[in-house]
Amino acid sequence: MMRRGYIIIIFLFLGFSCISKKALVSQEGYVEVNGGRIWYEVYGSGTKPPVLLLHGGPGGTSFGFEPLKELGYDGPIIFWDQLGSGRSSALTDTTLMTIENYVDQVERLREHLKLEDFVLYGHSWGTMLGMDYYLSYPDEVKAIIFSSPLFSTDSWIADADTLIATLPDSIQHIIRHHESMGTYEDPEYQEATKLYYSLYVTRKERPRVDRSHLNLVSGSNVYLYMWGPSEFTSTGTLRNYDRLEYLPTIKVPVLMMTGEYDEARPSTVRHYASMVPNAKFEVIPDAAHSTLNDNKKATLKVVREFLELLKM
Repeated sequence: MMRRGYIIIIFLFLGFSCISKKALVSQEGYVEVNGGRIWYEVYGSGTKPPVLLLHGGPGGTSFGFEPLKELGYDGPIIFWDQLGSGRSSALTDTTLMTIENYVDQVERLREHLKLEDFVLYGHSWGTMLGMDYYLSYPDEVKAIIFSSPLFSTDSWIADADTLIATLPDSIQHIIRHHESMGTYEDPEYQEATKLYYSLYVTRKERPRVDRSHLNLVSGSNVYLYMWGPSEFTSTGTLRNYDRLEYLPTIKVPVLMMTGEYDEARPSTVRHYASMVPNAKFEVIPDAAHSTLNDNKKATLKVVREFLELLKM
C-alpha cells in the first residue's frame, strides 16, 4: 500500500512538472523594473521552446517583429518593449540608460514568465543586448538568433564608412561636413541620412498601421544618448562596445542572419559566425537591415528552419 502511495505521489509530481512547463499561455501585461514598467505580450502557445524577442534601437519597439506572428511556430513568442519606448514607461534618467539595466529588464521578464530553456532572438541593438544577457545568464538560454548583429561598434562604423563610399560624392561631402561640425539636425544632413537608410536600412515601404490609440512613448532620447544621431555615426555610450572576444565562448546553437544589402554587411556577419562554434549563417536576399519588412517570406523560412532543428 505504501509503495503504491509513493508511485501516485511521483506520478502527480511529474504531472504537475509537465503542466508547469506548458503553463505559458497567450497574455498581455506589464512587469515592474528599475525605472518604470515594461509591456509584454505572449503570443501563441505550444510545446516548442519560448522565443523571447529583443528589438532594435536602443529606443525602438517590438512592432518590427510583428511578421513573426505568421511564423506558424508551435510555441510561445514573447514580444515586449524595452524601457523608454513603445508601450513601456518613458525614460529620462540617463543613469538608467545602460546595457546592464536593459539586461536586468530581460531577466525580470524571464523571472515573471518563469521561462526556462528559451530562445533569444535579437535584432540589431537587440543582438548587443542578447549577447550581454547570455554572458550574464548562459544557463537560461537554449539557442540564440542574432539578426543583423552588432558585436563591435568599431566594425559597425567601418562597415558604414564602406557603404557611405558608395553614395554620390556630393552626399558623402554633406555627411562628412555635418559630422565634423556636429550639425546633425541640418535638413541637408537629414536628407543624406534618408538616402543611406533607403539603401541599407529599409528598402521597401513599411505597411501603414494606425497606432495613434496606443499612446506610444518615443525612444529617440534613448537612441541619441546610447547610440548617436544616425545609424552610421555613434557618439553615445555604446561607442566603445566590443564583445568579439566572447563569440567563441557561446555554447548554444546560434543562427546569424543579415540582409543582402544590410548595414550589417554580410561579409562581416559571416566572419562573426565563423567565430562561434557550429553557428549557422544565412543571407536574406533582396533585403536591407529590416529583413522582416523587406523580405518577410525568406526571413520567416530561415527562422522557422532553425527553430525546427532545435531538440526539445
